[in-house]
Amino acid sequence: MSFSWTPHRFAGGALALDVANSVILRFDPERSIDRFAEPPQMHAFPKAAEKFSAERALFGDLAPVQAENRAPFIALREAIDRYFRARVLGDDAQTLLADFLEATVAILRRAERNSLEAATAHSALRLLADDELARMKICGSCGWLFIDRSRNRSRTWCDMAVCGNRVKASRHYHRRKKEAVS
Repeated sequence: MSFSWTPHRFAGGALALDVANSVILRFDPERSIDRFAEPPQMHAFPKAAEKFSAERALFGDLAPVQAENRAPFIALREAIDRYFRARVLGDDAQTLLADFLEATVAILRRAERNSLEAATAHSALRLLADDELARMKICGSCGWLFIDRSRNRSRTWCDMAVCGNRVKASRHYHRRKKEAVS
C-alpha cells in the first residue's frame, strides 16, 4: 500500500500526539493500521515532522529512531496515547501517569538529543505542564488526540479538511436520501 506523511497526519497540534496518532483506527481491530509497523514509514516520519508538525520550530532536524530504540519508542507512543486519552475522557489516570513517566525516562536515558524519540518525550512532557492539556480532545470521526486551539474551544475534529468533511458529507448524503424517500 502506498502511503505518505501528509499535513493531515500531523493534526494533533503537538509532536507527541502526532506520534500517538500514527496508529490509524486504533480501536477498530479489523481496520487498524500501525504506520510505524513498516520501518521505511517510521524512518520517513522525522522528515515529515520537520515540515508539518505544529512544534517543528522547537526541535529542528530530527534523526530517525535507532533500531535499538524502536521498542522503547513504541512503548512511549502507547503510554502517551493511554495517558492523554484517559485524561480527556476524565478517567483516573494516576497509574497511567506512572507508566507514561517511566516510558519517557527510558527514552531520555538512551536517545540522542536530536532524535525523534527525545523530541517526542520532550513534547509529551510539555503537554503535562501546559495549559493545552485542558484543550486536548478526541476526534469524533477518527479517534485521534488533538489540541483544540480554536478561540471558543468548539472544534470537534482533528482536521476539518478530512474528518470534518467526511462527517459533513455523510450528513448531507443521509439528509438528501431521506428527502428523496419523503
